[in-house]
Amino acid sequence: MEVSAKGLRVLITAGAAGIGRAMTDVFHKAGARVHICDVVQTAIDDTVKAFPGTTATLADVSNLKDVDRLFADVKKNLGGLDCLVNNAGIAGPTGKIEDLSVEEWERCINVDVNGMFYCTRLAMPMIKAAGGGSIINLSSAAGRLPFPFRTPYSAAKWGVVGYTRSLSMEAGPDNVRVNAIQPGVVEGDRINRVIDAKAKAVGISFEEQKKISLQGVSMHRMVSPYDIANMALYLASDVGRNITGQAISVCAGVETLG
Repeated sequence: MEVSAKGLRVLITAGAAGIGRAMTDVFHKAGARVHICDVVQTAIDDTVKAFPGTTATLADVSNLKDVDRLFADVKKNLGGLDCLVNNAGIAGPTGKIEDLSVEEWERCINVDVNGMFYCTRLAMPMIKAAGGGSIINLSSAAGRLPFPFRTPYSAAKWGVVGYTRSLSMEAGPDNVRVNAIQPGVVEGDRINRVIDAKAKAVGISFEEQKKISLQGVSMHRMVSPYDIANMALYLASDVGRNITGQAISVCAGVETLG
């Protein structure tokens, strides 16, 4: 089975680091024309250098003006759009609900949910004009399981699933597929920061908290950003043409989040 993205015009938000960087790599190697955005110029520069032909915009998806500028660049560089990967997101704060600030809550929701809407509302007409395509939204295992001390993030990622399933029904008649991917514990700097913050919140060591975080995973291991990227490629490609409205876990069997 060949999973190809040859000829696809793809926008990957937060495409210069972590899961997004892996997605840029995978789609680029599969033949897609890729445009990315990110909030760190040095990361953008490194990614564009690593994957020749990739174009980019410095943009924060929670900022409407940035998103408008992003899509102007997409039209200029790609001439249209076949696939949007709503990958941008932040981990948000860690702590008891009564200890979280309004500003921390709003920032998490603004990036993880509102930013997805801001991008999708501009991408959808372009994808419809292309005759259909795919929208892939990044949720999380925290979008199907309780995640104590991480309520803003969990609320956002549960919201992504409802958003995905509703939008898939709305967009289906226009041949637009909409799916969500729910990563588990993904190796990298971001999860290390989350584990460290959770350890401090409950008063234990980093290593103790890391062990707890993996106890609820059937395979007792983290997943790679490339596991997520490969699933995104599958969903965007022709082999995934009849998959829509799904929240697909790529998580090594996460059963509880600690």
